[in-house]
Amino acid sequence: MDELIPKFEALGLTAEKAKETANNKKLAPTLDSLITATGQTTFSKNTGMLLYKLAAKVTKEKSPHAEYIAKAIASERLASDEQVSAATKFCAKNDPAENEQAFDDACGVGVVVGDAEIAAQVKSVLDSIKDTLLSERYRAQGRALGKVKSAPGLRWADSGKVKGAFDAQIQALLGPKDERDDPASVKKAAKKAAPKAESAKSNEPRKWEPASLESMFAEGEISRLHKAGENPQIKPELMAEHLRATGGQVITRFPPEPNGFLHIGHAKAINVNFGYAKTHGGVCNLRYDDTNPEAEEQEYVDSILEIVRWLGFEPAQVLYSSDYFQQLYELAVRLIERGLAYVCHCTGEQIKEQRGGEDKRGPRFACAHRERPIAESLAEFQKMKEGRYAANEATLRMKMDLEDNNTQMWDLVAYRIMFKHHHRTGDTWCIYPTYDFTHCLCDSFENITHSLCTKEFFLSRQSYYWLCDAVEVYKPVQWEYSRLNVTNTLLSKRKIQALKTAGHITSLDDPRLYTLPALRRRGVPPQAINAFVRELGVTTSDTVIEVGRLENHIRGALNECAPRIMAAIHPLRVVLENLPESHFEELDVPYNPRDDSFGSRRVPFTRTLYIDRSDFRDVDSPDYFRLAPNKTVGLNSLAHPITCTGVRHAADGSISEVLCRYENEGSAPKP
Repeated sequence: MDELIPKFEALGLTAEKAKETANNKKLAPTLDSLITATGQTTFSKNTGMLLYKLAAKVTKEKSPHAEYIAKAIASERLASDEQVSAATKFCAKNDPAENEQAFDDACGVGVVVGDAEIAAQVKSVLDSIKDTLLSERYRAQGRALGKVKSAPGLRWADSGKVKGAFDAQIQALLGPKDERDDPASVKKAAKKAAPKAESAKSNEPRKWEPASLESMFAEGEISRLHKAGENPQIKPELMAEHLRATGGQVITRFPPEPNGFLHIGHAKAINVNFGYAKTHGGVCNLRYDDTNPEAEEQEYVDSILEIVRWLGFEPAQVLYSSDYFQQLYELAVRLIERGLAYVCHCTGEQIKEQRGGEDKRGPRFACAHRERPIAESLAEFQKMKEGRYAANEATLRMKMDLEDNNTQMWDLVAYRIMFKHHHRTGDTWCIYPTYDFTHCLCDSFENITHSLCTKEFFLSRQSYYWLCDAVEVYKPVQWEYSRLNVTNTLLSKRKIQALKTAGHITSLDDPRLYTLPALRRRGVPPQAINAFVRELGVTTSDTVIEVGRLENHIRGALNECAPRIMAAIHPLRVVLENLPESHFEELDVPYNPRDDSFGSRRVPFTRTLYIDRSDFRDVDSPDYFRLAPNKTVGLNSLAHPITCTGVRHAADGSISEVLCRYENEGSAPKP
């Protein structure tokens, strides 16, 4: 690779950067081919940087016209990042050589935006938000610059000149920064100006205001995902067929494996997949990833659909990966016929060794069966299908790229043998496809436009695309977001099952757990769970969220929807000695003291009443604020307090009855 270093230095790279690039097995050959395509050996700094950036973002498979773009850069037809981005987007769907004028129009070739026009366009944008700028001053500077950059008339303008004109006009409008632009000073001044208003506000009950579903997708990378129909395909006719089938509608899917109850983390996935589709006028399917008959049960199948509906979503279709077993098998055969899969008889330990050992850092080498003839692999795969091999005696592996740094390209297993009864297909099959083989192809069958999943599948994106292209089917786009991690929660199915096995819990919906059936059994409203995950948004940053934030939403939701009722779980009899045996009143007790719309119910008040046993002690202490001998306390909804005057014990020494005086006459002691 040393011969590449001078070529890369000619682009304007430093000697160190050129050497690093030459050693990059992915980037180096792409950049070398683009340089060769230009027919030049020297480049301006701007041209060199644009060629480097082009090489970093394209592949021959995804960008068959990359060399055309490189020539356009070298000839300075394309002179900015924006133009190069527009060129790659245009070439993903079109052949630029067939219509160069359309290419030039799409990429702004020849468009010159003069200094006067830049200044006028910047002024027009700033005038449209002048009131906001005068009010918020430099705190609104970032948003204002974003609006300027997105102005259609400035798309092809020199970004440096645009920024210069923006800075000059902002300075002229607002003047230099002062204490008004210091967040700490602004906050302090606002607090000093309205202390009474703040005090009054703090005494008001805070209204629960959950985030909207749409707010999850209003910011960040997920707000800028591709539109349906913009994802490039290995063959243009695949996209044409997809658009005929979908009409350009957004289609997502929620694909759980039915081997356990959904947990709080799945609530985020449900909101992301169903919510993204709903926000963009699309639909979302529920697809059970039922390719492992060893772990799947009908109980979990039923529970998953029930929980999705409990959270307020309705699948467009309820589907199963097992619906496609025949199609998946046929594509596996196609993969073998193309020399891209082979039947392997290695053990799990041998495969691990081939992939570099336990830490995957050792030498990698090909399986002994990797180069077996296609006809032989076809015959062996048929034997697998007919049940002529025992479990683990043979697998079908994809022939991918053992030299790639991505572990998900190291000849993944596509099919394995399992003599297990499947909950839907019975004993029809004894070979079952793996997740890595099934997932992307089922997405393709269902015309999914956005395959949204958590970040642990980031490395799988490359193998996802590889397999779709290898069998030449429609290829969805996979995009990853961070999973939901919550403090003080146990979400692992394996660990929860261990608790059950050890007898610590009796079921997987034990209210102490954070499975969604457990939370529902605990009484958590679904709107609280939705509000919790929506408040967090959708990002790619790994974070651990305090469980207290979920509990705040639970309290807020219950405050909005739950009537207040009373119960004595461990009742203790209280006798009000100064009231007659015949005493009877009916109290009007509201279901929600702060919201009359809840209504009220009639509660009887007699000489005998009951409190919970935990609300009484026969030995008082300064830190105890409930009922005790010679102590006065108030009772909910009663006009007067009660004072404990005596205690009666049962034969076993336990408290059987508390004697009290109802303080309805004279001056009552303060509770």
